[in-house]
Order: sequence, then structure tokens, then C-alpha cells
Amino acid sequence: MSTTATTTPVASAQDVVVTYRVKQGRDAGMVRALNGVSLDITAGQTVGVVGESGSGKTTLGRVLLGLVTPNSGQVRFRGAPLTGRGVVGRHSRRNKGRLQVVLQNPDWSLNPALHVWRSVAEPLAITNGAPRRDRRAAVEEMLTLVGLDSTLADRHPHELSGGQRQRVAIARAMITRPDLIVFDEAVTALDVSVQTQILNLIRDLQAERGFAALFISHDIAAVRYVAHHIAVVHQGQIVESGPVDRFYGQPEHPYTRQLLGALPSVTDNRRTEGTHSTE
Repeated sequence: MSTTATTTPVASAQDVVVTYRVKQGRDAGMVRALNGVSLDITAGQTVGVVGESGSGKTTLGRVLLGLVTPNSGQVRFRGAPLTGRGVVGRHSRRNKGRLQVVLQNPDWSLNPALHVWRSVAEPLAITNGAPRRDRRAAVEEMLTLVGLDSTLADRHPHELSGGQRQRVAIARAMITRPDLIVFDEAVTALDVSVQTQILNLIRDLQAERGFAALFISHDIAAVRYVAHHIAVVHQGQIVESGPVDRFYGQPEHPYTRQLLGALPSVTDNRRTEGTHSTE
């Protein structure tokens, strides 16, 4: 898979440690969700993060979005500190809209009471990315870009299929022209055929807009299909990382070999099915 990535990271984590306090159960006490994690993401590049549930994948995504402040280590966005003393992170005026996330369940980001166009337009109101009178036109343009008919703008989320709702969630994330998008299990809840369409859409949008992406998934087949670079997270640490070709050709860590041993053949059967299906 080709990439337009540059050598300057859009986002980076250096020796990041995140510790949580667990108050109940046999694991009560301090638990390290991330333990010395370092990662760079460059423009036009997708870094896939794989690992089992509880490995620290989602915590890493939240750190890079500025939503979780690490106990130690450094997080930088466009060369500037994203978290730390005196830094207001993703909510700073400079960073508004430049960091976005697409979640596993689009219902978590789409207000069921709002028409689609209003949900997609919400980030513009926060970032002042377009005058109020121009927001409807911007939304319709974005819906078309993600493969939806602009007439869906006047529907509510429950009137759409799961794949359509996820396209709307992607449109919402894209409308501010972000520099980094974190896709957190963004295709997990979809049928395999729809997964392929959404993965193709992500690749096409990245080729056109050049954003950096962190693609988090326990589905190593989906990660293989969409990512340029892969990082394997196990018990809060990146135990192996590298370009896709080397990763699948010569895995070094036992846990990586274990993951690949369970890899289904579905990625070999994926085909470009276009990005304009409405599922």
C-alpha cells in the first residue's frame, strides 16, 4: 500500500506511561494501562494498533487525542506539547477540530434527536469552520464525499443502516479537515462486506485529504488491509512494530506470531467495492 507520508510526525508519543487506580476486584490498586509507549504518526499514514481487549489500545488513542494526560512521558501534536503543565490540549484554540475520532458505535457520536446534517455540522459550530449560512452546503458536500446521497441530510440516524450511520460519523469527523483521526474499532460492528466498503472509504479519503490516522482494532485482518505501519500492543507495551510487509513476512515477537496464527483469510479476499454504496 503506497503512502504520501512525510518524515515529520503529525502526532507522537514518547515513553508514555498511563496509570489507573482500580478500586474493586482482585486487581484493586494501581494498574498501568500504558508502560513506556513510543509511537509516531506522519501525514498520509495509517498506523494500525492491534492487541487483545485491555491491552491499552484505546488508552493510546485517547492519549494522542489529548483526552488522557499521561503520568509520565511526552505527547506532541504538530511538534507542540499536547498535554502537560500549562497546556490545554485538544481543546486549545489552535487544536480545535484538528484532532477527531470515529468510534465503534456511530450512535455514540450522533444525537438521535438531530437530523443528520445538524450532527455533521456540530464540529463547525465549535471551530467556527464555516459561517452558519454555509454549514448546510458544507455538510451536503461532505456527505457526498463519504458516499452518501445528500438527501439523507434531513433524516434521523435511526432511519439509516449501520453502514450509513458510520459514514455519517466519518463525515462528522472529516468536516473540520483534521490532521489526525483516531478510528477506534470503527468497523467492528459492521458486516464483512460493509467493513470492506468503509475500509476502502478510509483509504480513499486519506489519499485525497492527507490526514494521519490511528486505526485501532482487535481485527488484525482489517488492520492489515488499511494500515501502512502496524504496532502490536500487549499488556500496555508495544512489543513489535514495523511496516506492513515486514510485519506479516517476518514477525519477531511470540505474541505477534500468536496473533498472525489466528489471522483469517478474509483480507486476501477483500476487493475494492467502491465508496458510494449506501449499504
